[in-house]
Amino acid sequence: MSNIGLIIEERSRDIGDFLVGRLLPFRKKRMIGPFIFIDHMGPTQLGPEKYMDVDQHPHIGLSTLTFMLEGELLHEDGLGTSQLIKPGSVNWMVAGKGVSHTERTPNHLRNGKTFTAHGYQIWVALPKELEDMDPEFHHFDQEELPKWLDGEASFTLVAGEGYGKKSPVPVHSHLFMIEVKTKNGTHRLDAEKQLKGEIGICVVEGNITACGETVPKGNILVSKVEDSCKVTLGPNTHVLLFGGEPYAEERHIYWNFVSSDKDKIEKAKTDWAAKTFPMMENDDSYVPLPGS
Repeated sequence: MSNIGLIIEERSRDIGDFLVGRLLPFRKKRMIGPFIFIDHMGPTQLGPEKYMDVDQHPHIGLSTLTFMLEGELLHEDGLGTSQLIKPGSVNWMVAGKGVSHTERTPNHLRNGKTFTAHGYQIWVALPKELEDMDPEFHHFDQEELPKWLDGEASFTLVAGEGYGKKSPVPVHSHLFMIEVKTKNGTHRLDAEKQLKGEIGICVVEGNITACGETVPKGNILVSKVEDSCKVTLGPNTHVLLFGGEPYAEERHIYWNFVSSDKDKIEKAKTDWAAKTFPMMENDDSYVPLPGS
């Protein structure tokens, strides 16, 4: 997914053990572990006059993680990938030194009917020594992801490691992303000794209670204490836990480019504007560099 000037610094606030904001990055916190950007797609009604069509755009220095909750997307890229993603599955694209891709509503959903599209596009910065690695793409169906129950709560390990389990998604740094859902009851979430590094909580549906305050859906909480996170999930609540060990070096971000080196971002900007960036062979669409 292209971040076309849509990184908006929402107001954030301090409620004790947590910072609370609406998007990543936000004012008081630029990254959570290696996670540098989270885009909430929808939920929105699509079809027959409105579809999701993100034309060809570039990335460097990061991995994109696409996680759909409702609806489907077709991912295509300069590696020759053509992969449909359905709810609960994972698309993991490593941009490395540079790759272009598109994400569009698949043809079988362009049938005149309406449907809901809802999901998350997440960017994970690569370690400095891997920022120039060759691009890769991986897909995993939801059945391949580790799942377990803890009382009233169901868990899915989307990526990384946590709770003594490991996702098959081939990540390149110490991180975790975990989906947690409750039904009728509440659930006391205690991640101490279960997750390593910085911890963020994205409230997708329902609400959670932290430090005596109730935080509704649409917010992201960031724990100020590493390796510890004690909150209570309300009934019918859906959250994403994400984070990991932060990098020692600062990351710079411009449009769809992430790097520890500003010169690499400037080169990517020049290459994309000149169309000398690695392009897709079978797609001539093109999202211009902002301001060009």
